[in-house]
Amino acid sequence: QLSASGKATGNIRECMYLLILGHDIHFHDKKIALLEAGPRKEYDHVPDSYSNRVSSISPGSATLLSSCGAWDHVCSLRLKPFRRMQVWDACSEAMIVFEKDDLDDMGYIVENDVIMSALTKQLDAVADRVEVFYRSKAVGYTWPLPSHGCGTSPWVQVELADGRRLQTKLLIGADGHNSVVRKEAEIKNIEHQYDQSAVVATLHLSEATDNNVAWQRFLPTGPIALLPLSDTASSLVWSTSHDHASELLAMDEESFVDSINSAFWSNINHSDFIDTAGAMFRSAISLLKPLGTAVRQLPPSVAGVDAESRAMFPLGLGHATEYVRPRVALIGDAAHRVHPLAGQGVNLGFGDIACLAHHLSAAAFNGSDLGSLKHLLKFETERQRHNVSLLAATDMLKRLYSTTLAPLVLLRTWGLQATNALPPVKVRISLTSVRAVGVHSILLFMKYAQDVKIFVCLK
Repeated sequence: QLSASGKATGNIRECMYLLILGHDIHFHDKKIALLEAGPRKEYDHVPDSYSNRVSSISPGSATLLSSCGAWDHVCSLRLKPFRRMQVWDACSEAMIVFEKDDLDDMGYIVENDVIMSALTKQLDAVADRVEVFYRSKAVGYTWPLPSHGCGTSPWVQVELADGRRLQTKLLIGADGHNSVVRKEAEIKNIEHQYDQSAVVATLHLSEATDNNVAWQRFLPTGPIALLPLSDTASSLVWSTSHDHASELLAMDEESFVDSINSAFWSNINHSDFIDTAGAMFRSAISLLKPLGTAVRQLPPSVAGVDAESRAMFPLGLGHATEYVRPRVALIGDAAHRVHPLAGQGVNLGFGDIACLAHHLSAAAFNGSDLGSLKHLLKFETERQRHNVSLLAATDMLKRLYSTTLAPLVLLRTWGLQATNALPPVKVRISLTSVRAVGVHSILLFMKYAQDVKIFVCLK
């Protein structure tokens, strides 16, 4: 009654999944195990410095965390809510703003270590059903045959590095975009490597502000985002070419800070033709719908960067052709990898968790085999319909904003202006980000290292 594998420290999605199943009364007679290659991570107080590995948590994902009791721990440690998002184009005056008239938060910027610590604490409450094996690793898998006979097991066999052999009715791969489970199960993965890397860092602002706005600007080389951490600090996520990313990491602090401020403030990529056409279109919209648009705000000025907080990692697109096989399911980055410009990464993973937990709970309630394709395929169908459309839309946005060709710049300028002037459209997008686990528009989730682990659900 043990199992799973990995090669890095704790991942949000795995612990989240364990917590949901651990709190589900339909799993009271089931054993759930996680193999974690790293040591246990937990702290009662947060360090003075911020981690450069942060997540943009949508209200839907916060509700999911709250349902298993982890959100209270997050709130007691450290997070920063934001109430406005401003996104604009570096090649024109076009922008779009999301904000709420009430005092509700649009989302939260939380360090990954904070979420992991909260989840680790909450795991102790379900220790009778959920067991985490730290410093463990799976080195081999044996899959059940379609029709097993005498001497063969109908379960997945897992071999650990220390020689132990485990078996499980359902193996859940949450081991990142280089998923070993996916490869061992011979599930094909469609991949595309972008010619971009993301640079992350923890920044200090020139002066204290409310800092409750998430900023993103589309540059010709890729989007740059500033996500609030506190009244005086923000997290940087800058997607750019590989060469430029390397240059940013090699810069001294003053040059690095100047590059960030210039990226947010400079209008060097503006075109008089695009600005004039955009102004005319904006005037036409105001005549047809004279309600006014959101006021443009200026992003805060950056004054410094935390030492050793700068890092970079390559960006890519990936999608598994199948999420399930008999007794196997993939979730999170093992099933899909997305460009960070729309902030889908962590919330898509949480959406997978909620969906799979729902179908497994129904199967357990009906006394069904947890590893049966009957309900696993329902999970696959539901999540692929959701994820594929979002991956395609994100990839399209990435390509649309990676060009300075005047016709395409004009097209996206008009599109952004029209959307910003249509409250019903913006309300629909905002409601989607609030209500749906796994959807958070136009924000960023970034981390510079990929955690790898595997779930195993055992009876």
